[in-house]
Amino acid sequence: MADTVIREVAKDVWIFSKPFARFGLVPVGGRSTAVKLAEGDVWVLASTPLNTETKTKIDELGPVKYIVGPDSVHYLFLREFKKAYPQAKLIGVETLLKKNELADLKFDGAYGADPEGTKYGFENEIKACYFSGFQNKDVAFFHEPSKSLIEADLLFNLPCKEQYSKTNSSGKIPIFSNINPFGWAHKRFVWDAGRDKVAMRRDAKTVAGWNFTRVIPCHGDVIETDGNKAWREAYKWFLD
Repeated sequence: MADTVIREVAKDVWIFSKPFARFGLVPVGGRSTAVKLAEGDVWVLASTPLNTETKTKIDELGPVKYIVGPDSVHYLFLREFKKAYPQAKLIGVETLLKKNELADLKFDGAYGADPEGTKYGFENEIKACYFSGFQNKDVAFFHEPSKSLIEADLLFNLPCKEQYSKTNSSGKIPIFSNINPFGWAHKRFVWDAGRDKVAMRRDAKTVAGWNFTRVIPCHGDVIETDGNKAWREAYKWFLD
């Protein structure tokens, strides 16, 4: 049985949710997100396999113009996306340029390596904030038309019920019932993951200033409403 959940969460914003267990034990789920831009091109945060059902839906949306690797660890499927869409621009972060396993991939841009303020072509609709102080060098993306924050490891919303909804598992983490933006554990996680506290405060404030209502994480359920409130709570120790 296919285990990918494909859903349009807002107009022209599609998610592709799959089960994924960290270290093969801890269920955190995985998710790619595709956005059809106003001119018809498609922007994809690629974080899950490009299986048949995923590719079929993305191809229905339009030509893929941008493939994004959002941080230093969500790169496992960049190669298959680039192979399927060779004309698309591949955008990553500086640490991906140094990975031996990606040496054969040509990146068209990388946050942290390119000059600050570099534009890749989608910024009229999707803003970006590069978290240079975060341990995984994540980028937060804000799709303004749908008021959606799209991110990888900056914010979790576990358990990952949707991502495990086509399996026999509940998607719950053993021992812990949840790790969500409103809990102490999440605040502790992002605080410890912030290696440069000054940079983290700056970038957390930038994202808090965006007018989003929805959060689309790679790990856990989509936060459909009050997304900005969830962000401010998760990053409270940086924002206060």
